[in-house]
Amino acid sequence: MNPPAFDPAHLRALRAAATQAPLRPRVPLWAGESVIGSVEPDFLHQITLEPLFDGRKQLSKEERNGQTGWHLQGEITQGLNRVAAALHAVGLAGAWRDEQLAVCDPHGRRLGTVERAAVRPLGIVTQAVHLVGQAPDGRFWVQQRAWDKPNDPGLWDTLMGGMVSAADTLDSALARETWEEAGLHLLELKDLRYGGRLHTCRPARDGNGAGYVSEHIDWYRCTVPEGMVPVNQDGEVECFALLDGNELLRQMQQGQFTLEAALIQAALLQA
Repeated sequence: MNPPAFDPAHLRALRAAATQAPLRPRVPLWAGESVIGSVEPDFLHQITLEPLFDGRKQLSKEERNGQTGWHLQGEITQGLNRVAAALHAVGLAGAWRDEQLAVCDPHGRRLGTVERAAVRPLGIVTQAVHLVGQAPDGRFWVQQRAWDKPNDPGLWDTLMGGMVSAADTLDSALARETWEEAGLHLLELKDLRYGGRLHTCRPARDGNGAGYVSEHIDWYRCTVPEGMVPVNQDGEVECFALLDGNELLRQMQQGQFTLEAALIQAALLQA
């Protein structure tokens, strides 16, 4: 069977959707000397934080090298989680997950952690991992996201897709999420290998529309052995399906897949 023909215009549209400028201007969020995120200029005026023990404000506006931004004072993890709780209290955080994500400087050096609900309003860079699974005959295993998920409910996705938590390495997140979402152990899969990385940046609804997604996505591919069927373990998947390449492409072009899944599968189809 010939591989499906991917429409170049559709691919350009996907890439444009994955790389969008903020809807409104944003300013840096600093911790120490490092930029750790970005916010709309007056966004953090909407919350109130108790001063630090030495009387300093936890958050203050300041200017550096001619650019105005927000400076987080004190210990980073504690400070960011105080900000997250304050945003949650006034309805400006995303869905609260009691899950910590790593916060890094622009060079990838880990500085602290923050509740997942705050990363989009604060423009903090996140990391995710996906797994593309194919049957031995080349068909694709895909999942439909649960209808009660806060992001992209009901859309189709790769076999597995999830965030890399602060407690995870990339490898451990791949293993954990593959089990939780699909009930599969990595050692049972065949031809598991790294596929590539993509980066998405675009506006987000979190923070009453003041959020911004900035995410690195590492993806892998594998073969799910004959007779092995994914079974969701965490309640976040509606169902699984096997699609051939042409049906996969048709549904992608109809917008039935998440943007991330469409970009990853397009990369694989074009390989």
